[in-house]
Amino acid sequence: MMSGFSRLGALGLLTAGALLSATACGGSGVSEVGATSDGRPEVVAAFYPLQWLTEQVGGSDVQVTGLTAPGVEPHDLELGIQQVTDLQNAALTVYVKGVQPAVDDAVDPEKSFDAATAVTTIPAGGHEHEGEEEHGHDEVGYDPHLWLDPSRMATVAGKLGERLAAADAAHAQAYRDRAATTAATLTALDQEFTKGLTTCRSRTLVTAHEAFGYLADRYKLKQVGITLDPETEPSPARLSEVAKLARAEGVTTIFTEALVSPKVAEVLANEVGAKTAVLDPLESKPSGDYVSAMRDNLKTLQTALGCTA
Repeated sequence: MMSGFSRLGALGLLTAGALLSATACGGSGVSEVGATSDGRPEVVAAFYPLQWLTEQVGGSDVQVTGLTAPGVEPHDLELGIQQVTDLQNAALTVYVKGVQPAVDDAVDPEKSFDAATAVTTIPAGGHEHEGEEEHGHDEVGYDPHLWLDPSRMATVAGKLGERLAAADAAHAQAYRDRAATTAATLTALDQEFTKGLTTCRSRTLVTAHEAFGYLADRYKLKQVGITLDPETEPSPARLSEVAKLARAEGVTTIFTEALVSPKVAEVLANEVGAKTAVLDPLESKPSGDYVSAMRDNLKTLQTALGCTA
């Protein structure tokens, strides 16, 4: 997954980083290496939803750096020498194992928080995808897109608050308080989705790739992905299968994504007489923030599925 930067080189940097951290830290608290000049912990968030969550919970007591730049598909992230060094020097890295193999390889288990360990996960995909190559989702054995369920994100907020409190005892209560506030916001958002998606003409989502499994699981919808992964092309057999299902279930909208080419979805929509609409998997920073983008997704779903509040 790393271009211009071999696995051997990465391991060398990780070893050097670990030695530096051990020398500077002498324990599990915030080290000189993992802190800003004013003593705040430096926290690296792997991609946007985790960056938003970490900023909410960490507040002004931490310095949060997003590892994936806006507009970049997180699954495609490749790490350079400086990024690997930043990961090793951070007091904490917040990530989801299975989204970014390069990050999975580079994080220090002692100084990282895998959000997937905080919640109950669901399997990756629900069917065979003929001709598609193995990828990170298959390797971890679960769907990593847990941030698309606000109720799970609320749980992650609480766990993250505890992890930050353990790393920075001087501000422990502030982290716990902000975590509770953030969890309450996410719980309210979850209630909006539950109410808004209770009564819908259709409950089938045909999506560009299977990023919405947690949303479907939480709100009793059925996700049908054209592909399991945005990096792969669907086989003719898979396209035919999805088209047949879309016709049988009266699907009127095929969902596309901002960071993935809509061409395949548009072809499928034309074939089945449907329209397209953008459903944001929130893998990159939206025009607003996490909550506003999720509310936009709710409106999009209500229109496409014929829901009545």
